[in-house]
Order: sequence, then structure tokens, then C-alpha cells
Amino acid sequence: MSSTIAAILRKAVDGERLTPEEGVALLKDGDLLELGQAADAVCKRLHPEPYRTYNIDRNINYTNVCAAVCDFCAFYRKVGDSEAYVLDRPVLLDKIRETVELGGDQILMQGGLNPELPFDWYLELLRDIKTHYPQVNIHGFSPPEIYFFAKKFKMTLKEVLGQLKEAGLGSLPGGGGEILVDRVRKEITRGKVLTDGWLDVHRAWHELGGISTATMMYGHIETLAERIEHMERVRQLQDETGGLTAFISWTFQPEHTDMAHVPAAGAFEYLRTQAVSRLYLDNVPNIQSSWVTQGPKIGQLALYFGANDMGSLMIEENVVASAGTVYYLTLEQIKRSIRESGYIPRQRNVFYEYIDAEPTPGEPVLMG
Repeated sequence: MSSTIAAILRKAVDGERLTPEEGVALLKDGDLLELGQAADAVCKRLHPEPYRTYNIDRNINYTNVCAAVCDFCAFYRKVGDSEAYVLDRPVLLDKIRETVELGGDQILMQGGLNPELPFDWYLELLRDIKTHYPQVNIHGFSPPEIYFFAKKFKMTLKEVLGQLKEAGLGSLPGGGGEILVDRVRKEITRGKVLTDGWLDVHRAWHELGGISTATMMYGHIETLAERIEHMERVRQLQDETGGLTAFISWTFQPEHTDMAHVPAAGAFEYLRTQAVSRLYLDNVPNIQSSWVTQGPKIGQLALYFGANDMGSLMIEENVVASAGTVYYLTLEQIKRSIRESGYIPRQRNVFYEYIDAEPTPGEPVLMG
């Protein structure tokens, strides 16, 4: 390890803020294991508790109709396509019922930018869900959807979000982040919100008292410097609002997309980038593992590379699955992965509060 990289890692471990240049240096020249050791040290400083967390939710895609064109997406369909759909309300509510019966307290509800649905449809959807399942948090509508609503219905972001919140929206996911650099966004998407708009949605939601998560999908056309620029924009937003609870990143899954020619990034790139995100995002409290795209073993290994959360049981997943790459784990497999990593598994909610019973003192963990 060079003296420069060693100094950067010591700086991060000691809690000092990294510069964009230092972040790029780590992505470019950092040794994978040493990045992991540093990220693990930062994670343990922020989360010294003997627990690592997970949640139980379901990813419900209420429609796959989308007015945008994203070269990396194999899920969306245009209006009138034979495979286009909008979920019937009884079907959607039944999915929530199944989630509750499995111990879930949340749904992740996102869709395409559907030009045929009126704004009242979304408000009625939220009210119906809260009427039937008042205990379930609706983690719903990605920033591109919110931005689309504002433009289509000629409302401000705060007006859109305020009405959705009043109808039952509980928290905002970070979907549609991809890379928060307009050069990248303009090349791989058409008709979709650019960087400042994506951040403005979160900012408006945080100003209304809401919380949200941030995401990054990388390993396509972005440079290493642009990955760090993405993290920098997230860090700046968090400095301003403090409303982000977690950061989740994953590698682009090219199969069945218009970018199928792009070589898929592997586990090495995933672990490296996640470790750097933990070192760089000093003000974001939680980092989620992405076992859905990486598989159970790499997802477990992510707990040694800066992640303190295994993410969701994810009863249902459609978008990544459309690209041909998705893994499924049972609840017991998630718990076992955490135990094998030397921690006690705890179920949490969107606020990262424990919602399960306090573990029995001396509960064993499984090393190895």
C-alpha cells in the first residue's frame, strides 16, 4: 500500500472527511482488503452494537408503463404494449396482506412514469392501503416519479409531496439515482429527471419532515471520478438536510437491456465501491448490502466492507429480475448470514429502529 493511500485510509478511519480527489484515489489505487478493513473500522465506530439489521418488505411495482426511456432498464413498457400493466387494487392489497402475514411492516412501492394515471389515482391508492393496513409504512414513489407528477400535474414538488404525505406516504426511496452526473444521465436516459431535480425531490421531502434513502447504480458508462461525484452530491444533500437514513449501491445488470454489450461489473468492483462509500459518506448513518444483485455470499461479505444492514427480505422483486439477475434468500438465511459474520440479527423499520424482541443475553453467533 502506498503512503498516500495509507494516509487517506487513516484519515477516514479517524473520522476526518475525505476530499473528492482522495475518494477517486481510493477507487483507483486502493487495495481491496485494506479498503475493506478501513470501511469495517468506520462501520464499527458508527455501529459498535453487536447487531446487524434487516427488514421485511415487498417491492410492489404498481405499473410498468413508463414515458421515459432508460437504456439500462429491462422492466418498463410503453403505453399500449401487450405486456403493459397497472395492478388492480385487490391484487395490490393482497400482496400487502401476504407481506404482513410474513412479519413485514413496510412496502417499497414504485412504478414507471405512467402518463395515463391521474393524480387522484395515487392519492386514492395511498388512502386505500392505509385504510386496510394502517400499520404498514409506505416507502414509495422514487424521485423520478415525484418529479414527473410535479411536471405532469403542474404542481410544485412540495405540493405533490405534501398531498402524498397527507394521503399516507411514509418515506421516500432513493430509486432512479443511477449516477448523479448529468453527462451520464443524458447518455443512458431520455425523458427522466436530471441530477438537480432528483436532489430537489429529496430536499423538498426532507423540508416536510420526511426521511429517504439514496442509491447508486454503477458499472456502466461512468468514470471513477463520476462515482465519487455522485457520492459528493449525496454527502452535500445530507449536510444540508440530514434526512437520508441509508445509502444502497449495486452494480448494473446488463442482461436483456439495450446496454447488454456492457461487461457486467463483478463482486470485486462491488465490494471496492461499497467500502469507499462507507469511507466517503461520513454523514450517512447506514450502508446496506446488496445481496439481491450480488448473491448471498458476497452480500454477507459486504458486512465486512462497511455495511451494517443486510437490507430487505424482499418478498418480491421485479426490476432487477427483468434483467436476469436476482437472488432470493429466506428470512432464516438472512439471519444465518448475519450470525455467521459474528453479529446478532435484528429486524428494523425504515427509521432503523429495532422492532423485534430484545435478544436473549448470550445469544450465540456463528463464526465461519
